[in-house]
Amino acid sequence: MTPRFLILCGALVLALGVAAGAFGAHGLRRLVAPDLLEVWRTAAHYQMIHGAGLLLMAALWPRLAPAPAAWAGGLMLAGLLVFSGSLYALVLTGVRALGAITPVGGLLMILSWLTLAWATWMSRDI
Repeated sequence: MTPRFLILCGALVLALGVAAGAFGAHGLRRLVAPDLLEVWRTAAHYQMIHGAGLLLMAALWPRLAPAPAAWAGGLMLAGLLVFSGSLYALVLTGVRALGAITPVGGLLMILSWLTLAWATWMSRDI
């Protein structure tokens, strides 16, 4: 995990998050039930937050302890892929069982923020 990789991932995640939000607002409205549209909004919302989180980590990188910072970035990327990805898949396929893996993504995102806190605590520059 490098700052360059985090910036690339963060920018792509954010661009796709805007596209997903627009698709949900305009393309899915007539195709899925309102409860599933809300699930889509939740996925896009968390995608945007964690895309910004990736950029935040890249910006703070020079001041963080390197090993936990790398873990934090990886956990955040994995968490948002599992969390938002499982919710998008649930809405698009109608397979509600996909929601069972969503909490794993949420846990990974929580761990990423805690690991970022650890990377800050272990740093001597902040």
